[in-house]
Amino acid sequence: MTITQLRYIIAVDTHRHFARAAESCYVTQPTLSMQIHKLEEELGITIFDRSRKPLQPTDIGMQILEQARTVIIEEKRIEEIIQQHKGEIAGEFKLAVIPTVASSLLPRFLKCFVSQYPKVNLQIEELQTKTILERLKNGLLDAAILATPLNNDGIMEKPLYYEPFMGFTPMGHRLFKEKFLDNSDLEPDDILLLHQGHCFRDSVINLYGALFEKKKEDNVTLESGSFETLVKLSKQGFGMTLVPYLKAIDLKTIEPEGTVKPFSRPQPMREISIIHHRTHLKISIIDALAKCIQENIPEHMLSNGEGEVIKPY
Repeated sequence: MTITQLRYIIAVDTHRHFARAAESCYVTQPTLSMQIHKLEEELGITIFDRSRKPLQPTDIGMQILEQARTVIIEEKRIEEIIQQHKGEIAGEFKLAVIPTVASSLLPRFLKCFVSQYPKVNLQIEELQTKTILERLKNGLLDAAILATPLNNDGIMEKPLYYEPFMGFTPMGHRLFKEKFLDNSDLEPDDILLLHQGHCFRDSVINLYGALFEKKKEDNVTLESGSFETLVKLSKQGFGMTLVPYLKAIDLKTIEPEGTVKPFSRPQPMREISIIHHRTHLKISIIDALAKCIQENIPEHMLSNGEGEVIKPY
C-alpha cells in the first residue's frame, strides 16, 4: 500500500469516473486503474462497484476511503508542522469563496495579501456552500469564506465581518423616496431573488419567513445568479432587490442617488466568516487572510452593533 494509491482511490471517489480521476492526478487512466487494482488485490477487497453508473464505492470501500483521507491529511501536515516550526507563512493554500462575497471582497484585500505574503501560493475558487463543505470534508480545500453560522461540529468558524442588507429601489419605485427601508414596507412579490443554491437568497427568505410562501405565481418568474442582473431587471421595472453592503458601496458609485438605501434598525445583516476543518494546521495563513480582510473593509462592519444576524440556511 502506498500514499500514491490512496491518492488515486480518493480521486476516483471524488470524480466517480476513472478517466477524470486520472486527469486530476496527471497520470494515464491505465496507470491509475492498475494501481487501484493492485491495492484491491493486496487488501483482498473491492473498493469500487464498477457495474454501477456512475461507479460507487462498496460498503467496505467507503470505510477504506474515509481512512485514506485521514492518512493523506496527516501526511500533508508533516510539511505544515515544519513550516510552523520555522515561523514561515508559506506554501500552497486552497481557498473557496461563495459568489455573493467574492466579487466585492476579493478586490479589497487580495493585493494586500499577495504583497505581504509572497511565499503563499493562494488558489481561489468561487463555489457555493454545499460544494465547499463537501470539499473541506474531502481535504480538497484548506479554508473558505462564506456566510455563517453553519452549526457544523466538524467546522471551525472565525467571523470576519458583519454585512448589512441594503435595498435597491429604482427611480419610480414606490419606495424610491424613502430614506430607510422597513421590513413592513416590503412585499415578497416585489423582491427579485438570486436563484436557489445562493445562501443570500435563503437569508432573504428567512428574513421574511412565511410571507414568501404567499408569493404569487406570475407569468414571468425572475431569478438570477448575479446581483448585477437583478439590479438591471429592477431598473426595467420588475421590482426591487436586496444586496449586501459591500455590493451596495459599488452600486453607489454608478447608480443615481437614492436608489441604494439601508434598513431601519435593527438592520438585518449576514455574518461572513473564514471556516476550516477543526484539525487543520495552516492556521498561520488563515490568520494572515483574516488580518488582511479586516484591515480592508469599513471598520463599522467588524461588529454586528445593533444589527440582527439572519441565518443563511
